[in-house]
Amino acid sequence: MARLGSLLLFSCVIHTLSAHSDFFTSIGHMTDLLYTEKDLVTSLKDYIRAEESKLEQVKRWADRLDTLTSTAVEDPEGFLGHPVNAFKLMKRLNTEWGDLENLVLKDTADGFISNLTIQRQYFPTDEDQTGAAKALLRLQDTYQLDSNTISTGNLPGVRYKSSMTVEDCYELGKIAYSDVDYYHTELWMAQALRQLDQGEESAIDKVTVIDYLSYAIYQQGELERALELTKRLLKLDPTHQRANGNLKYFEFQLEKQRKEEASAQEEEQKHVKSQIEKREAQRKRSKDPLPERKKYEQLCRGEGVKMTPRRQSRLFCRYYDNRHNPRLLLGPVKVEDEWDRPHIVRYHDIISDSEIEKVKELAKPRLRRATISNPITGVLETASYRISKSAWLTAYEHPTIEKINRRIQDITGLDMDTAEELQVANYGVGGQYEPHFDFGRKDEPDAFKELGTGNRIATWLFYMSDVSAGGGTVFTDVGAAVLPKKGSAVFWYNLFPSGEGDYSTRHAACPVLVGNKWVSNKWIHERGQEFRRPCALEEAAL
Repeated sequence: MARLGSLLLFSCVIHTLSAHSDFFTSIGHMTDLLYTEKDLVTSLKDYIRAEESKLEQVKRWADRLDTLTSTAVEDPEGFLGHPVNAFKLMKRLNTEWGDLENLVLKDTADGFISNLTIQRQYFPTDEDQTGAAKALLRLQDTYQLDSNTISTGNLPGVRYKSSMTVEDCYELGKIAYSDVDYYHTELWMAQALRQLDQGEESAIDKVTVIDYLSYAIYQQGELERALELTKRLLKLDPTHQRANGNLKYFEFQLEKQRKEEASAQEEEQKHVKSQIEKREAQRKRSKDPLPERKKYEQLCRGEGVKMTPRRQSRLFCRYYDNRHNPRLLLGPVKVEDEWDRPHIVRYHDIISDSEIEKVKELAKPRLRRATISNPITGVLETASYRISKSAWLTAYEHPTIEKINRRIQDITGLDMDTAEELQVANYGVGGQYEPHFDFGRKDEPDAFKELGTGNRIATWLFYMSDVSAGGGTVFTDVGAAVLPKKGSAVFWYNLFPSGEGDYSTRHAACPVLVGNKWVSNKWIHERGQEFRRPCALEEAAL
């Protein structure tokens, strides 16, 4: 019965898992894997109990026969002189030992093995494992975390602390090495070696780790460190063929490098003026605007947010009923200005917990890897810079979705008939969406042609969960950052009233460091808004 119950439970889990892949791109779907693993543990315990029961029967048989045979061999003829003893000896050897053989050969693992075999086809793939590993590396870079902090699990806002083993660190280093990413290879092989030096027991030996580490360091141009590590490796294994070859090569390259540096120093003394000019040029370059990637990561860390006292003085909190909208008169909404240009507002307590759970319930079975539209081909495809799963919900499938759409229309005053369906997204390990525009630019004239509703005039974004660390929405062009708050929503216009795109709305979803991020958004289009948001006389007028 226990096995039957386990398999029935498993069949329900499989129904949920069968249509999905890319587990690492959605925490929501990864939770299903916990139930799968729990079912496997239950099945494994059933197998252990069956094995223990079988061994107990064999032990009792052995103890009984040990006592019997010890007595019998003291006087074999006298023992067998008793006809009952003779009969029982025949019976034991002809029947009972056969029964014992069958008991020992009985495979009590059948149920567990069959369960495991069925479930394995729904397990995460190599792509999932690699994706989760790369997500850790991305989090390490974005939030400037050292390897030891991640390995010991000392992350901000964690509830369930978990540390990494030498094998875990080694695996991360190997994945980075496979990507020819020697920077991260060094970080994680060094962490694996540090834990081995601290006495952690592991099937991975120091020789293997140092072999990777020295090569990664060499590839980054640090010959002296690579040479020192190679010497350490040879102390552990003097016969290591590759290390012996590397030792001679590194020594030769290091001597060559020293000669080149000495020659370069002589040249440098002759061109002092040239060097001063180079330093001046470098100082000028250092004042250049930061590359967008660095700016994006800084904002995700809470650095470089351009909130000045003057800007702060223009931001207010208020109750809002959208010019006495009948549905908002008795219950005006709470509004907070988050930014002035572009004007970003946050609506507090705008979606209830019960509505959030219903939206998640409807969306979860349909979550698929989020895609982007290829600007050249127009084909939807997955991208490494968008790590999440999404689903689309229509108003007619449940009253809750219809009510949410009507609420957005009441508050914004914009027509929802031409808006896109409600998109629900759940971010995975290190889930993010790098800087992008929501609207189609002039070089993408056919971006939303198939919809026939014009460009995306505005974006409405619900936060359906709190996030312990990371996961903010940042606007890289203006240095703004908006943090997730469950039950709230943010809204901004992507287009000026003239229909021109507002390039200051370029934004990104920061990687989720700790927590589970659920959002849903409504992209509102131009058609139907002609009299709701009429054109202004000036092109960039708000």
